Amino acid sequence: MELFDLSGKVAVVTGGNGGIGLAMAAGMAEAGAAILVAGRNAEKSAAAVDSLKALGADADRCETDVTHEDSCHALMRRAVDRFGGLDILVNNAGIAIRKRPEDYAASEWMQVLQANLTSAFICSQAAYAHMQARGGGKIINIGSMYSLFGAALSAPYAASKGGIVQLTKSLAAAWARENIQVNAVLPGWIDTALTRQARLDLPDLNDRVLARTPAGHWGDPDDHKGVAVFLASAASQFVTGASISVDGGYAISG
Repeated sequence: MELFDLSGKVAVVTGGNGGIGLAMAAGMAEAGAAILVAGRNAEKSAAAVDSLKALGADADRCETDVTHEDSCHALMRRAVDRFGGLDILVNNAGIAIRKRPEDYAASEWMQVLQANLTSAFICSQAAYAHMQARGGGKIINIGSMYSLFGAALSAPYAASKGGIVQLTKSLAAAWARENIQVNAVLPGWIDTALTRQARLDLPDLNDRVLARTPAGHWGDPDDHKGVAVFLASAASQFVTGASISVDGGYAISG
């Protein structure tokens, strides 16, 4: 058995049409997995699928709103219908709204929690029976450095990402005997469209990130390919409930 070989495996990646999600999808595709990209932007998802097919992958897309339970269940059924099963789920979809805590409307708080945390729970629930049918599976939840730290201008985002770590542990404990491993990846400061906007909003952010990051530079979405393959493959068969930082050392720096 090749530890990192994903040939014959089927992966669903929510928010898989760009940034970290697409990079993880590409890493798993290069390792042999079939990929179903889930996202709301059909044009963006189509371009992502084309890029995965260019790697030689069997790939398709499914328009999905992860804030709706029916849509999450339809996504998993689509994977089974299209590829014959479901082995891997990456819960990557999410949003952020930046404000001071006192300025959020309750509806904004709920919007972020629903998109970032509740969606991961519902998608995992929806995947569970399909993974059982395959004799096991892998769930990879995408947290953040704000799973560990407070965020003065993103309280609901930080709360949702902290919740991802605890959800990961809870699902891991519940499903370990059914050979379903559940782990989390905590990206640091990664060069994505979201963080580019943050650098525009916060002019001193770039200098602060570089000063604290031992690696001395921002991360790239492709830095998540390896950890995705590891957590999706037999190489991590006895790893569950873990949270792995991909941050160039940001979290360990004073």
